[in-house]
Amino acid sequence: MDPMLTKDSILPLVNARLNRVLLIAQAALPQHQFEAFRRLILDEFGRTGLIRDLDTISGQTGRNGTERAGPLERRKEV
Repeated sequence: MDPMLTKDSILPLVNARLNRVLLIAQAALPQHQFEAFRRLILDEFGRTGLIRDLDTISGQTGRNGTERAGPLERRKEV
């Protein structure tokens, strides 16, 4: 990753836009639909989505200090 483009420089920009999207969704959706939408958005842009992808691109290691073996499989929601 380019030294100027780091996860720490990208995430605040993404988070600012996510906050706006969530605010608009909260105003537009019934509460139960908003909660499901919020959970989906935070999964996709959080540790199981975008953050993990950025870690992979930048070559960062997993939580225990070892290289990750590959992408984690997402659970199927029922």
